[in-house]
Amino acid sequence: MQVQTKTQGIVDVQDEHIVTVPSGLFGFEEYTDFALVESEYQPFVWLQSLQDKNLAFLLIDPFIICEDYEADIDDKALAAIGIQDPSDVIVLAVVTVPGDGRAVTANLQGPLVVNRRNRQCMQAILGDTKYTTKYSIIDALKRKEGN
Repeated sequence: MQVQTKTQGIVDVQDEHIVTVPSGLFGFEEYTDFALVESEYQPFVWLQSLQDKNLAFLLIDPFIICEDYEADIDDKALAAIGIQDPSDVIVLAVVTVPGDGRAVTANLQGPLVVNRRNRQCMQAILGDTKYTTKYSIIDALKRKEGN
């Protein structure tokens, strides 16, 4: 499928990279159809809206930047997107890149959960307060390099 993107123009996206977010994302509930598009900067990926080419979210695998990350999500919530087996789960965190030079951060408190089997997605809110919506990616990578 050809997808018009915010950052890369028109790109080809395989069907297995098309995801549906039935309830939308918080603050963007009316947008439910997205494509996962490789970013020009690894290890990031774009969640590109199929309904509005100007709406895209930069994502990262939270386990890359926070090795002890745990997304404890209620089984009932996961059932809403058809999760039956933990191996079906892909967890991603939304990245914020401020235009004013402040830290690049990841929202570890509100991860996206994708069912790799049926490509349904949801945004969860974790009750664990040890995670923040502004987890510094640069600081995390520096800590990782120091080990």
